[in-house]
Amino acid sequence: MVTEACKKNHITVNGNIAKPSKEVFPTDKITFRKDQITQIIIVLDIPPNRVGAKLVDIYRKDETPAEAFQHLELLKLSKEHYRKNGEGRPTKKDRRDLDQFGNDIPENEQE
Repeated sequence: MVTEACKKNHITVNGNIAKPSKEVFPTDKITFRKDQITQIIIVLDIPPNRVGAKLVDIYRKDETPAEAFQHLELLKLSKEHYRKNGEGRPTKKDRRDLDQFGNDIPENEQE
C-alpha cells in the first residue's frame, strides 16, 4: 500500500518526492495524504529492530494540525446529516422536500 503511494508520488520526505526504497533518518519530515487529511510525521529515531504497532509512537511525532482532524469530523457529520449509510439514493419525495425547504420561509423573514 505504501509502495503504491510512493510510486504515485503521494509521499514526500523533507519536501522531495519519495521512492519506495528511500531511507529515512531522524529529524526527517514525512508528508502524506490519508482520509482527506495531509498528515505530517517527524521521525524521532529509528528502531533497532521491527517493533509492534503500539511502540511506533515512541519513534515518531505527529505534527498534523488539529484543525485538519476537526475538518474531517465535520465532513463525516455533514455526510450523515441527511442520509444514514445504507439508505441508498434520495427518492423523488426527498428531493421535493429539499426543494421546498427554502420556499417555506415567509417573505418578511427572508431578508
